[in-house]
Amino acid sequence: MYDTIVIGAALFTEGSTTRKLVGKAANLLNPGGRIILVHVTEPMPGFYAVSIPRATIERRRKEVETTLASLASAAKGKKVETDLRTGNPAHEILDSATDNNADLIMLASHNPDLRDYFIGSTAARVVRHAQCSVLISRQKR
Repeated sequence: MYDTIVIGAALFTEGSTTRKLVGKAANLLNPGGRIILVHVTEPMPGFYAVSIPRATIERRRKEVETTLASLASAAKGKKVETDLRTGNPAHEILDSATDNNADLIMLASHNPDLRDYFIGSTAARVVRHAQCSVLISRQKR
């Protein structure tokens, strides 16, 4: 059982894989423990970012917050916090785990393909560098 579980929240599948992870985390959590949903947005190149209206960026942030709040409902009444970050997903998930003194990181990952062997996946980077246990839930592509 764990006191603090960090979940890398992938929202490109409407959060369905993350919702499953939240349910699993709720079953692994000690009484009084907490789940932290981390969503990382990769930075946009400056030339692209200047053409996006600030209102659009704010609207997207609110959509992410709403989706994360909806995903938290799968935790069956457990304490769930959200952590929105910008940067490299693997680095930010690891930083969130360190910042929150996590004893488990949970991620969904697809079956690796040739591209992953050359550049690596977020899950592989997290596993290599995590200072705590990591649970990978394999997803089909």
